[in-house]
Amino acid sequence: MSHKKPAVFGSVKRFGRMALIIPLILTLSACGGHIKGVMQPVTLAAEPQGGAVVDMLVATSRRPSDDPATLFSGERSIQPSITDVAVSIPPARASGTVQWPKKLPPNPQTDFTVVRVKPLTTVADGHEWVRRHSRGGHAMVFIHGFNNTYEDSVFRFAQIVHDSGGDVTPVLFTWPSRAKVFDYNYDKESTNYSRTTLERTLKALIEDKNIKDITILAHSMGTWLAMESIRQMAIRDGGLPKKIENVILASPDIDVDVFARQWTELGEHKPNFTIFVSQDDRALALSRYISGDVQRLGQINPAEEPYKTKLEAAGITVVDLTTVKSADSLNHGKFAESPAIVQLIGQRLVTGQTLTDSTIGVGDGITAIVAGTVGTVGKVAATTVAAPVDLVSGNLKTPPKKKPEHIDGTLQAEPALLN
Repeated sequence: MSHKKPAVFGSVKRFGRMALIIPLILTLSACGGHIKGVMQPVTLAAEPQGGAVVDMLVATSRRPSDDPATLFSGERSIQPSITDVAVSIPPARASGTVQWPKKLPPNPQTDFTVVRVKPLTTVADGHEWVRRHSRGGHAMVFIHGFNNTYEDSVFRFAQIVHDSGGDVTPVLFTWPSRAKVFDYNYDKESTNYSRTTLERTLKALIEDKNIKDITILAHSMGTWLAMESIRQMAIRDGGLPKKIENVILASPDIDVDVFARQWTELGEHKPNFTIFVSQDDRALALSRYISGDVQRLGQINPAEEPYKTKLEAAGITVVDLTTVKSADSLNHGKFAESPAIVQLIGQRLVTGQTLTDSTIGVGDGITAIVAGTVGTVGKVAATTVAAPVDLVSGNLKTPPKKKPEHIDGTLQAEPALLN
């Protein structure tokens, strides 16, 4: 006699999962409800007292919109563009926040305000911009995530640069996102489309004599683009150039299996890697559901074995932000919204400092697992929540007798490719 469950039970299970996912979709849809068309420059009579202006070089694979209020659309362009952009930061604001205008034109005293937009037509123009904005030779390249317009990425990067206090040359790479929740797959394919453009952008910075080191800071789906671009560069050139010193992955929306493969294929000499994770990241929970229920790198618990041992062996620094409070209902942008974390990026990681000494002090509840040591940043260590991963460092161990299941977060890999 068959004891197979009726099909209705599968339907009930799927319905229950959808009941959990639908609120996340609605929350994501509600994000970005701010005013649009803020890229039209406003002439400042005088810089706001107590405020600041952030200059950035913006490279993009987006198609121009022919509208000065938006500059670029979410569609793809064969021809990349570079633009000199300056954003005025209002004097009175909470660190970690982006103060969008409530109406146009914006008020520089209270709002983030674009004060300069200048298209650059040649690579030489880009090198000249870098020469004039060189900050000790440290370049920071930011790559935004899913569901971002051109202006979203510009304002967020301006906030990060300002709040970090980092002495860096800011370079933004913005890829074609339609900024719509249901265009997740379009956005993902746009990152693939943009790999070579980002690689060429990085190579232009590597070749610039005014740049001595590069920090790549990528968020969410942008981490996939960052990893694929540097992996492509490493395969093409037989390794990565020394100028790429730091890679920071914030809330990485990457399948853990795929990250293991990407990591291995970077070659023997790798940059310093720092990963910001949070087990309560609701956006990554949705991504996991969409992507076949495989664990996302940004949701792992680095204090859980064998994650911890493998990450330490690989020399990858992982900072667990699970207990850090966020104004973001999705808990997906903690790295940018936490003043202490942004300053950690700008003032320590960019300059190659470690996270294991006693002077960090970025707050309670943050655990850093760093290249063979475990240092608690603050007072409370992370709790054990996530299921274990079998492989991150690329050193394959004897597989368990029980067949691993992707649903519990186990990471598989082919021995021939990872040994």
